[in-house]
Amino acid sequence: MQSTFQGINHSTFHVAVIMDGNGRWATSRGLSRSEGHKEGSKAVRRVAETAPTLDITTLTLYAFSSDNWKRPTNEVNHLMALFYEFLYAEKERCIANGIRLSVIGRRDRLSLPLRAAIKMAETATSFGQTMHLRIAIDYSARDSILRTASRLETRQEISRELFARLLAETNHSGAVDPDVDLLIRTGGERRLSDFMLWESAYAELVFSEKMWPDFDEDDLAAAVREFHQRDRRFGELSVLV
Repeated sequence: MQSTFQGINHSTFHVAVIMDGNGRWATSRGLSRSEGHKEGSKAVRRVAETAPTLDITTLTLYAFSSDNWKRPTNEVNHLMALFYEFLYAEKERCIANGIRLSVIGRRDRLSLPLRAAIKMAETATSFGQTMHLRIAIDYSARDSILRTASRLETRQEISRELFARLLAETNHSGAVDPDVDLLIRTGGERRLSDFMLWESAYAELVFSEKMWPDFDEDDLAAAVREFHQRDRRFGELSVLV
């Protein structure tokens, strides 16, 4: 996306998605919650393939929060297995489409095979230039901010730029990605659920009633159209034309 605001050029477009509703989608159909998560992975593929056509340069998907460890063990184990399968299954597709894949969040609580799969996918897709696809696993924005703050020296001069860089390192993001421009939440809920709190300071929010497995290309395009209709002022006044 090429756009300007107050003379500043913005050449990036970062969309973040809270993928909510897999379990409710499944139970409403008499299926197990695990089936809902499996269908949700298909929605991930649809959205990831559509995003570059909408000029999205960074797409961050909230897959598993740090609080999700509180869920039943069998559901957590199924999700972890699904993440593992997704990383291996989508690696070649990402390479073919020029998509760089990375995982943000804690890694020390993930299994060794899953950590190896993450490293493999990140290395194999590292040269992708079309879009950066980020999957948030074992992620908590508040915990990330706390861990980052603990790394700062008491006499160190702190700037937003420095904190953002350290936050990216804390989340295994590598280079600092742009702030979130558009944050979408599916499933009808209207809360941030500890997701991208620092990076979403000026994000436009779009809430969809659709459960994540039903969210498709047209829904993403509609959210992007709504974003382009918003008046983003970043604390300033609109420019009179």
